[in-house]
Amino acid sequence: MAYEPRTRLYVTADLAAGASIVLSREQAHYLERVLRLARGARLALFNGRDGEWSATIDGFGKGSRSVSVGERLRAQREEGDLWLVFAPVKRARIDFLVEKATELGASALQPVVTERTQVERVNLDRLRANVMEAAEQTERLTLPEVRAPVALDRLLASWPAERRLLFCDETGESPDIAAALAAQARGAWAVLIGPEGGFAQRELDLLRKLPFVCPVGLGPRVLRADTAALAALAVFQALLGDWARRRG
Repeated sequence: MAYEPRTRLYVTADLAAGASIVLSREQAHYLERVLRLARGARLALFNGRDGEWSATIDGFGKGSRSVSVGERLRAQREEGDLWLVFAPVKRARIDFLVEKATELGASALQPVVTERTQVERVNLDRLRANVMEAAEQTERLTLPEVRAPVALDRLLASWPAERRLLFCDETGESPDIAAALAAQARGAWAVLIGPEGGFAQRELDLLRKLPFVCPVGLGPRVLRADTAALAALAVFQALLGDWARRRG
């Protein structure tokens, strides 16, 4: 039976049996000082391309922070193609949002600036760090792409025609999400969540006219933006996404 280490790290280097991988200072500090691991301890590595591989710590100290790659534990596989498009929220909540969206299988995270968006500056490096940690802990083989913020009008003007957009409509005028998705087909999708203040009327009118948009409601209660995003992702994954797959 193959060994399944619990500690996982994302690396950018190519992975193959016998390779030696130099860890970042932050990763070495985490293994040595936080997890208290030493030479000979085993872990798993993934890079989003080559699957997941076992590795053994060569040692720490005097500039040494490398691991030796052993056998492949899991082959690389597709993990779905579901974007999350969201108006940025305040720091603690956006950190939570991207972490949980990673756990729920989002393949891309696209901040979008709307008329009522209150937070326009986004620390992309911090978001990528949150994404990496979430992927390491949830046994994902890939990291979702974290994109730079873009204005809603500009995003919609260049939207790929083959990708459907699940528009979470807070007005109560759209069919419920389960009923709406029951009539839809699997494929390339994105979930769109507005700002805490909701979309402006002009934006609502624009979204409802676009042929690739599927407006849906999220129940009788008004949800916070981050709650709405995670609720929509979960329902989508259950009905049209990858929740039919078994773990492992």
